[in-house]
Amino acid sequence: MSKLKLKKGDIVRVTTGNAKSSQGKILEINTEKLTAIIEGVNMVSKHTKPNAKHPQGGIIKQEAPVHLSNLKLVDPKTGEPTRVGRKVVDGNVVRFAKKSGEVIK
Repeated sequence: MSKLKLKKGDIVRVTTGNAKSSQGKILEINTEKLTAIIEGVNMVSKHTKPNAKHPQGGIIKQEAPVHLSNLKLVDPKTGEPTRVGRKVVDGNVVRFAKKSGEVIK
C-alpha cells in the first residue's frame, strides 16, 4: 500500500460526484477502503430507531464516505485545489502543495 497524501484535519475539495466542488475538513480516514468522511459533505439520511443518543429516533442526516481519489487538498496559500508532494526538509519528510510550493503542516 502506498503512503496516503491526505491526513485527518486537512481542508479538501471534492472533484467529482454529487458533492463536486464542496469543501470541508477531513474528520476521519479509512485506510482499508481508502475513503474519508468530510465535515458537511456528501450528507445522507439515515433512519434510526430510538436509542440513548437519539431518544426520539427518526431520520438523521450524517456524512457518508468519499473515496480519496475524488479529493484534492486545498492550497493554504492560494485556496485552490492542488496536488500533494513530499520532500525532505531538515531531515524530516514534509508534505507540500505542488501549485505554490507551500509546506503543509
